Amino acid sequence: MGRIVAIDYGQKRTGLAVTDELQIIATGLTTVRSMDVLDFLKDYAGKNKVECFVVGEPKQMNYTDSESSVYIEPFVKALKAMFPEIPVERADERFTSLLATRTIREAGLKKKDRQDKALVDTVSATIMLQSYMEKVK
Repeated sequence: MGRIVAIDYGQKRTGLAVTDELQIIATGLTTVRSMDVLDFLKDYAGKNKVECFVVGEPKQMNYTDSESSVYIEPFVKALKAMFPEIPVERADERFTSLLATRTIREAGLKKKDRQDKALVDTVSATIMLQSYMEKVK
């Protein structure tokens, strides 16, 4: 069994989260610049068995595509081309940033740490991955 990697792709930064090899626990991995994410994933997949990628799917409240889709869809195509043997699933990412911000605040982090957008992106990816795992298990 391999890891599942969740990708919260953004225009500037991309939050990443992974499961353990038994796919029991979702953990924040890191946040990288979006222009570097494919290189990061290539390196990561070279060192770890990746069973699946889960990419956030930005939807409006009425389930139509959000404005973000125009830059996420080319990324998904590039990801599939780079890793043709690894399936790419999509997951609803609505409210993940809001939930991440709330989680960070409730964890008692200082205001300066709560404003770290990279941390919010990583926690958002973790929340998205945990939600995905709950749906498929």
